[in-house]
Amino acid sequence: MQKPRFIFVTGGVVSSLGKGIASASLAALLQARGYKVRCRKLDPYLNVDPGTMSPIQHGEVYVTDDGAESDLDLGHYERFTGVAAKQSDNITTGRIYLNVIARERKGDYLGATVQVIPHVTDAIKNFVKSDLGDEDFVLVEIGGTVGDIEGLPFLEAIRQLGNELGRERTLFIHLTLLPYISTSGELKTKPTQHSVKELLSVGIQPGVLVCRADREIPEGERRKIALFCNVPERNVIAGLDVDTIYDVPIAYHAQKFDRVVLEHFGMDASKEPDLSRWQQIVSRIRQPESEVKIAVVGKYTTMLDSYKSLSEALIHGGIANNVRVNAWWVDSEVFESEDAVRKLEGVSAILVPGGFGERGTLGKIRAAQFAREHKVPYFGICFGMQMAVIEVARHLASMPGASSTEFAPQENPVVGLMTEWMKGNQLEKRAIGGDLGGTMRLGNYSCHLLKGSKARAAYGDQEKINERHRHRYEVNIHFKAALEKAGLIFSGMSPDGQLPEIVELKDHPWFLGVQFHPELKSKPFAPHPLFTAFVRAGLERSRLV
Repeated sequence: MQKPRFIFVTGGVVSSLGKGIASASLAALLQARGYKVRCRKLDPYLNVDPGTMSPIQHGEVYVTDDGAESDLDLGHYERFTGVAAKQSDNITTGRIYLNVIARERKGDYLGATVQVIPHVTDAIKNFVKSDLGDEDFVLVEIGGTVGDIEGLPFLEAIRQLGNELGRERTLFIHLTLLPYISTSGELKTKPTQHSVKELLSVGIQPGVLVCRADREIPEGERRKIALFCNVPERNVIAGLDVDTIYDVPIAYHAQKFDRVVLEHFGMDASKEPDLSRWQQIVSRIRQPESEVKIAVVGKYTTMLDSYKSLSEALIHGGIANNVRVNAWWVDSEVFESEDAVRKLEGVSAILVPGGFGERGTLGKIRAAQFAREHKVPYFGICFGMQMAVIEVARHLASMPGASSTEFAPQENPVVGLMTEWMKGNQLEKRAIGGDLGGTMRLGNYSCHLLKGSKARAAYGDQEKINERHRHRYEVNIHFKAALEKAGLIFSGMSPDGQLPEIVELKDHPWFLGVQFHPELKSKPFAPHPLFTAFVRAGLERSRLV
């Protein structure tokens, strides 16, 4: 079996340069050439996983089929390649140290003094090389920037791998920034030079430089970078700003990025990749037939990376309908006052996404009520479904005090903490006051759809679906009869019939709430059916008003 080649992607100068998009785009280009790829992320923070981190600070938590709470870059990898990410594709310093210390406590190191080198670096190397099959390329992104103290063990580990596997199986790619200084009217190469010098100080010579810039890089600057950073001039790749991330693979191919990578490994690069899929996607984004305005009523709108998969899934729904989705991101607290909800009168659809805690819940409930009363298409995801159910309970089912035990003990706990559920053949149990990390209902679960429902129609009349979950609270099945009497349809249920997965309203153009996170499975070349149906419903409303 062919041994995989490893491509390590590091970043310098500043964070948020786009290492994740660059890794995903390169993987897509290699895939378009017929190669099998897998993408991985090494995160230097001490959290075991991002599951307990604030989305405002770190961005969304991406969830894999096998239930891993992981970095949002894994979402980029999936959206660009279609390869389902796994728990073994994301590791943190916290998990590495947790595993090393657990082994030390068991005596696995046979009395040795446990140190960063070799024990921590060996654990990192084992992770990078583990759980692989017949992949041709494994792209490994190292989080943070070169020079961060917490990233040093990861850089040392990949340096060692470079020596152990040799040049024929490893390549180091470094992303840097070329800032434009308006007063001098030129791009500055010095930050890139210093960043590469920092990387060289830990023993890593990059083979390819990807230089992020907001304008073309003059040949003089390109030659200067190549000379000072000890790379061939053709290996200095311009990473220029584009109007949509789905144009990045096309733009990088124009820069011969994929060709340079293949030539490094001594592989044939003469055959051009088929990029027609990306060209069609970009064409639909740039030349839509119409537009639709959708209000996203959330609580983390100050940092849109908190809803990264969601914002991309809306774009995918637009691609499927050949329309541009103009998302209006609005903090749910804006609608705390009753009159403020009238601001929603100009939108074609309303989406209430997931969230945690009581802050902003009244605004989400009022948004759901507005959508119900004014026949505006509504899509509630996870927490957004729960708020819609509470709204129906309060205003249609004669339960004015209905709420969730997430906020406080309730007389009518329409939404309550899940204490046990089935995961395959295993019973999962949770308790109030237990650990928060890794204890939610996580990963892929099945759902049975009600015949004749809007949900089932959206899925092309499938009877059974599988979707990814991340939640601790659930709509209480004991209130099902009362809610059905009020007009709520339970159109999706867990296989044992105990956990409501999808609800919808009778006599409404399109009003759905789902307990899972469909945005995690949406891709530009395979838009999620619920987002496709939701955007279509919004488009139909926009044509009526």
